[in-house]
Amino acid sequence: MDRAPFRLSPRGRQWFDIALTCALLAVAPLAAVGISPGTAVLTAAQIVPLFWRRSYPVAVFAAVYVTHAAQVLLYDTTLPGQLAFPIAVYSVARWRGLRWSIPVLVLSLIAAVVAAIDWMPSYGTPSYSTSLVASQAFGIGLIVVVAWVLGLLGHTREAYVNSLIERSERVAREADQRAQLAAQGERNRIAREMHDVVAHGLSVIIVQADGARYAASARPETAVDALETIASTGRQALTEMRSLLGLLRENGTGTAPQPDLNDVPALLEEAAASMRLDTEISADLVGVPPGVALTAYRLLQESLTNVRKHAGPQVTTTVTLRRDGDALKLTVRDDGRGASAADDGGGHGLVGMRERVAAHGGELRVGPVVGGGYEVDARIPW
Repeated sequence: MDRAPFRLSPRGRQWFDIALTCALLAVAPLAAVGISPGTAVLTAAQIVPLFWRRSYPVAVFAAVYVTHAAQVLLYDTTLPGQLAFPIAVYSVARWRGLRWSIPVLVLSLIAAVVAAIDWMPSYGTPSYSTSLVASQAFGIGLIVVVAWVLGLLGHTREAYVNSLIERSERVAREADQRAQLAAQGERNRIAREMHDVVAHGLSVIIVQADGARYAASARPETAVDALETIASTGRQALTEMRSLLGLLRENGTGTAPQPDLNDVPALLEEAAASMRLDTEISADLVGVPPGVALTAYRLLQESLTNVRKHAGPQVTTTVTLRRDGDALKLTVRDDGRGASAADDGGGHGLVGMRERVAAHGGELRVGPVVGGGYEVDARIPW
């Protein structure tokens, strides 16, 4: 893997500038043996502003430029503080870009010409020579240009690295958002599954328990059958809940198989114990995708649960399940209370049914029917 480019920390940058400035201040006396107190003060004035070259590069360049202009007026020779000039030019180009560095370059080239003329006597030349001045100005200007180019390259590289970092952070944020959305979708799916399992299981248990209570004295054998149904339904609901809870655990696999169309007969047999049931199940259901099969099973399960809860006693329910081209057609209709059925308003069954069908791009119609009763009509394509 490619590692991120090395970068000094903010404290590391501060210490680097302190070390650089102190090193120049320490080397300056060695570079000019016998330096006078005045030149020592001027040299220090040229170097000390480099302490703040990152925070205020333009102001530092202005200070360095002014002190070098003072040197031209006071002395006709070079000083060790000249080392600060290309560093100041580099700093402006490095941290302020072209907008400020181009004027700085122009001023620096003018200063190179002035310095070449001012320092001519120190080279032992009795008279000014245009070629010598030009060569000296070229040499000084070349140092300035190199510092300026290095600063611009550093500025461009930093901008490029910052853009890469910003892009990677944006990609990481988008990936995190996608993961959160996927997790939210999975939680919603598990919540729908949990609702169907709990609502169906408890409705069967309640109906069977009520029937067993009424029949316990008159028909004990019926109570025994009801208790067996309660136990079977409870075990089945517990198994499905364990499967769903396995998905919620951090290291859970949730590998228990989900219901499909093969489990529909058992579901209808269970429902027939508490209501009159007419079924029409097509034999041509081979090749139905697992997701569509699970959706149809949960729709049928929720519909039968709602019949038990809202349709009333002695209800007849008609279930039709058939193939309709590349779609599965499910109709559950009862002749119960229909629109007059009480609704506690706290359920999420119909919402979950609509979400399941919408996930496959299907159609769902639910509501009371003319003549009494309630109907759930779903078409689930694949």
